[in-house]
Amino acid sequence: MAELHELGVAAAAKAIHDGEVTAEHLVGTFLDRNAAHVYLNAFVSVDADASLEAARKVDDARRNGAALGPLAGVPLGVKDNIDVVGQECCAGTPGLSGHRPKKDAPVAAALRNAGAIFLGRTGMHELAFGITNNNTFSGAIRNPYDPLMIPGGSSGGAGASCAARLTPGGIGTDTGGSVRVPAALCGIASLRPSAGRWPARRIVPISSTRDTPGPMARCVADLELMDRVVTGVTDMLVARPLGGLRLGVPRGYFWEDLDRETERVCQQALTVLEAAGVTLVEADVADLAALNAAASIIAFYEPGRDIVAYLEESGASARFADIVEKAASPDVQGIMRFISDPATMVPPALYREAMDVHRPRLIKAYRDHFAVHGIDALVFPTTPLPARPIGEDIDVELNGRRVPTFQTFIRNTDPGSGAGLPGINLPIGLTGQGLPVGLALDGLPGGDRALLSIAAAIEALFPALPAPKLDPAVVKYTDDKQ
Repeated sequence: MAELHELGVAAAAKAIHDGEVTAEHLVGTFLDRNAAHVYLNAFVSVDADASLEAARKVDDARRNGAALGPLAGVPLGVKDNIDVVGQECCAGTPGLSGHRPKKDAPVAAALRNAGAIFLGRTGMHELAFGITNNNTFSGAIRNPYDPLMIPGGSSGGAGASCAARLTPGGIGTDTGGSVRVPAALCGIASLRPSAGRWPARRIVPISSTRDTPGPMARCVADLELMDRVVTGVTDMLVARPLGGLRLGVPRGYFWEDLDRETERVCQQALTVLEAAGVTLVEADVADLAALNAAASIIAFYEPGRDIVAYLEESGASARFADIVEKAASPDVQGIMRFISDPATMVPPALYREAMDVHRPRLIKAYRDHFAVHGIDALVFPTTPLPARPIGEDIDVELNGRRVPTFQTFIRNTDPGSGAGLPGINLPIGLTGQGLPVGLALDGLPGGDRALLSIAAAIEALFPALPAPKLDPAVVKYTDDKQ
C-alpha cells in the first residue's frame, strides 16, 4: 500500500474497508500533514476532535461487522460556502462570521451518509467572486507547486489541499470555472457537473442558474466515486475505448493567445491523443464569444436574490446588506457594490432577455456543434496560462503584455458554465517552470457519466504528475524579506 497521505478517495475507502488501516489512523495522518503545512493556508479551519471521533465510530462499526458506506472513514475538505452541521460557514467573508448552519447541505448529507468525514473548511475567494484566492479576510492560499503563486479559485483551498496531500479529495463549487481553474493550476482532476445534477441548496450562492458543487481529487476514479455517491447512480464506470472517439478542437476561441508553455503542453497532449486513435475535429463553436456575453448578466443579477434566499433557508442572522457592507477584499467590495446599487444593478428586463433568449441560444449552439461534427466532447486548455504570482489581482502577464486576471483565467471555462455543461479538468503535465497545466473536456448537459468515461481513458495516457515538493522555508524567506 502507498504511503497513507498518497491515498486517493477510492484507495483510502478500500484500505479502511479491507482493514489495512484504521479510519482513526488515516484521519490522524492527514491532520498531522495539515499541521505541518499550515503555511499553504488551504484550510480556514480544521475540525480535529470531531474528525477523530467520527473516525473511531467507523472503526467500531467495522469491528462489529456493520456494513460500511462507500466513503467510510475518508477525510474530505469542504469549501467554506457549503453548509455542514457543526462547522462555521463563512464563505470567506466577514459578514457571515459565526454562522453555524443547523442542517447539512444536501451534497454534504449525501457524502456524510456514505461515511465521509469532513476534516474541515477549505479556503476560498471571498464569496466565490474571483479566481486568485487572495482573500483579505482569511488570507491568501498558496499553490503547493510554488507557494509564491496563486492556487486558482474560487475553490483554491480544496485544490491546494488535495494537491499537497492534505486530503485525499474535496468538494468545491463552480459558477464560471471555480473547480476547474484551481484543479488546473494545482495539478489535480475535477468535475463540474451539469447544472442541476448535483444539489446546490444550502450553499452560499452566486447564481442558482450557474452554480454547482463538484468533486476535486487526484484521479478520475475518485471523481466518479464521489459523483456516484451524490447522484445515487448505480452503474459502474467503464473507460471509453479511444478508437472511434471524436474530440472537437475549437481553435477559434479556446486555443487563442495561450501562454507558450501551456500551448506546448496541450499541443503535445493532442499528439498523444491522435496516436492513441482519437479523431480530432477542428471546428469552432459558432458565435461563441457573442453568445456568452450575456452570461455575466445572469451572474450579476442573481446574487442579490439568491444570497437572500440562502440566508433565510440556512437560518443565518446576517442580512444581504451586511454581506455587502462587510466585504473585505477590494475586488469583491467592488462587485458587491455594483450588484446592489440601484444605479448599476442589472435591470430585470435585461436579465429576462439573457435567460429567455441568449442562454438558450448558447445551449443550442453547443448542441448543434456536437451534432453537426459528430463529436463526443470538446478538448481545450482549461486555462490560457499557468499560475501567476499572489497579489496580481487586477492584471497578469500573458505573452509580454498585461491582461485582466479574472477574465483571462476563466475565459475557457466560462462559456460551458453559462450553458450548464459538464466539464472536467485533467492534469497533463508541467511547464518548464514546474507549474501544472490542465486539459479540459466539455460534454453536453446530462452527459456527465459519458464524459467521465472519456476522461478515464484519456487520463491513462498521461503519467501522474509528481507530488509537489512542499517547502515552508520558501515562504518564510519571502516573508522575512517583506
